[in-house]
Amino acid sequence: MHPATWSAFKRGLRDGAPFVLVIVPFALLFGVAAHEAGWDLAQILSMSVFVIAGASQFTALQLLGDNAPLAIVILTSLAVNLRMAMYSASLAPLIGAQPFWTRALVAYFLVDQTYGVTMAKIDGGARMTPTERVAHFFGAAAAICPWWYVFSVVGAVAGTAIPASLALDFAVPITFIALFAPALRSLPHLAAAFVSVVAALVLAGIPYNLGLLIAAGLAMATGAGVEVLLERRRSREAGR
Repeated sequence: MHPATWSAFKRGLRDGAPFVLVIVPFALLFGVAAHEAGWDLAQILSMSVFVIAGASQFTALQLLGDNAPLAIVILTSLAVNLRMAMYSASLAPLIGAQPFWTRALVAYFLVDQTYGVTMAKIDGGARMTPTERVAHFFGAAAAICPWWYVFSVVGAVAGTAIPASLALDFAVPITFIALFAPALRSLPHLAAAFVSVVAALVLAGIPYNLGLLIAAGLAMATGAGVEVLLERRRSREAGR
């Protein structure tokens, strides 16, 4: 490995390491919840390995526990993970023309934490080649993702032995706040975040978490709409 690439990988490891503090309880919580839902160890590990997306895993687990139709489970889980498509769209131009296997691995390890760590580095002005950006991304993935697999299993094995007083569910909101709060710098971002929160709370009573789908759609439409209005305003001001 080229020294600059290896250096970028190590920076990714270092930048991703703090998220272990929230990934561990997040994974433990999933393992415990799945165990209590009657899943066996193979099912729990398989879901963590093949899906590797905490929010959608919890969504699917809850919906399956509520005996929701399979189509609703799949649709809602896909909607929760729709943000990954947006992550991909913003990340793809930054990593350049990489080999297929590299792009496939980036797609697999593209989760909130790896995306947030890499984009924070890029947005912070770090000068990296596309290859170094990929190396940084894989460094963050190496620091974060194995813990998700391991502690999903630990949670499943430990099950109810983990005391409720640990309040592991704190890890879910803390993870997303740590990732995205610093990125809410523009009016479209703030508007989308505000609408998503309000809509999700107002629509929380809709069965099968369908309120989440509606809230996500409203938030994306709001962000896009505000962006269009701002662009029109800038165009008018430039034409004066």
